[in-house]
Amino acid sequence: MGCLTCSRVAHTGKGAGAARLPRHPLAREAMGGASVKRKEKRAVTRDALRVTSDEYTEAHAKSGVTADLPEIETWPNQYKGYEITIEIPEYTAICPKTGLPDFGTIRLRYMPDKACLELKSLKLYIHAYRNLGIFYENAVNRILQDVVAACRPVWARVTGEFTARGGLSSTIEAKYP
Repeated sequence: MGCLTCSRVAHTGKGAGAARLPRHPLAREAMGGASVKRKEKRAVTRDALRVTSDEYTEAHAKSGVTADLPEIETWPNQYKGYEITIEIPEYTAICPKTGLPDFGTIRLRYMPDKACLELKSLKLYIHAYRNLGIFYENAVNRILQDVVAACRPVWARVTGEFTARGGLSSTIEAKYP
């Protein structure tokens, strides 16, 4: 299979330090060339990481946190001391950095006090994330914040299980109180 960047069929390193350096020529160039000594390579790699992290701006981090979303309606609770679990398997949002869609399941567990969440309004609220640029972590915490504001539960927990991207899957959990 060829490299999409340089159209080479395979990258092979030669020499004593070749196994430690990236095989892709552009990655080697970013690290200062193939003849970089080990200590220098570490420093360059740390610098490269700093450059990568600088690409994530404050605007990326705050994206979606204060977005205008539909109100979650409630109805009066008649009982005490029970739990409600709501599973939302079709959560989608947009990564504010890449613009790619994020998919996952949101699980909401709470003990109602004086009000319960109305499910249709909750569904419309969650669907509003579909076109919103927001990181997983922010979405889970924002959902918890909005649920607590809507129904003032005794306690609440929001868990987001997000599908794998690049071989990594994430589970985020936020709790109240």
